[in-house]
Amino acid sequence: MKGKKIRVVVIFLLFTVYFFAAARPVPLETILSFAWVSSLESGDSQLPAVSASSGQLLPFTLGNRFGYVDLSGQFLINRIKSGNIYLGENIWTEYDTQPSKIEIKNYYDESIINIENTRGYPILLDNRVFILGSEQNELSEIDSNGNILWTYEYGAPITCIDAAAGIILTGSLDGVIEILDSYGKRIFYFEPGGSHYEVILGCAVSGNGSRLGIISGIDRQRFLLLERFGAAEGEYRVVYHEFLETGFRRPVNILFIDEDRRIVFEREGGLNCYNIKSRRGIFIPLDGEISAIDNSGEQGLIFLITSHSTRRNELIGIKLPEDRRYVFPWFNDIQETVFLNAPFKYNDVFLGRTGPKLIVGGGTMLISFDLEKK
Repeated sequence: MKGKKIRVVVIFLLFTVYFFAAARPVPLETILSFAWVSSLESGDSQLPAVSASSGQLLPFTLGNRFGYVDLSGQFLINRIKSGNIYLGENIWTEYDTQPSKIEIKNYYDESIINIENTRGYPILLDNRVFILGSEQNELSEIDSNGNILWTYEYGAPITCIDAAAGIILTGSLDGVIEILDSYGKRIFYFEPGGSHYEVILGCAVSGNGSRLGIISGIDRQRFLLLERFGAAEGEYRVVYHEFLETGFRRPVNILFIDEDRRIVFEREGGLNCYNIKSRRGIFIPLDGEISAIDNSGEQGLIFLITSHSTRRNELIGIKLPEDRRYVFPWFNDIQETVFLNAPFKYNDVFLGRTGPKLIVGGGTMLISFDLEKK
């Protein structure tokens, strides 16, 4: 009788633990609520149409137009391209195919930096101005007066670049990863190897500079995650790597999202998302090729546009999983949820996001949606 009571108590306790561990509230559904639509053909904006104080700005390029739009749908800049465009968050430039000089402007269309005798092409990252040499194997930083602060020469052409937290991460055609500090001094050098053709096709640095994401090689392409360790600024080590069955022979999208809690990257047939805290990744199958991707991934949601053919696109919204297995090992709750799949037909597309605001572009129109939970 006593043994029976013990078994009943044990069963009750197990049930109670399971109930509180597994129970969760009914999830709210994320919906897109229409906010506004703006036509790019409503007229070129040669002068600021609104004040920057009216809200955050999003740079956009769509078809033969480019500019900056605020969250209410008004343009600071909206004009037709007359050359190559490089848009940063706060600065931009339009330049010739072989520029002899480059003019850097702010979103008020004011000239703030003039660079003479460039012998290269502009790169605007982390609110800094760089010039990539015409042979793509030399990088210089430019100061606010248009002068060269430093120049670094590479052993092979640069194939990818990213910058954050005062450091510059590059990958090159010979399969080498390098990090430069704010003075242009190399503080990290790494050759991932492991592939028949050694080339770096994608690289990303986290917002605080503590992590690196790499897509390396052709013929056994792979993804690598590196983390900083030790007291020295330039000490990184590989904490995860994964071989990808079929690789690309082109630049690959890779970026940190969701306040650097995850890293996503393209792979054949879809998108990979790696959760840094739980050290687990998932593969999200997708049809078509990714033509635009949300670079924030805020609130565990990511949006992207896939292109299937000319004028056939899809806007896709994905709720990324909350991996509970690092808390409760018996859980298998790592499935993503595709909560939005909206086809549309345009040759040119754009996607931008800031917080609860999503802006989608197609043809000559920008359409804004508010993300709401109901």
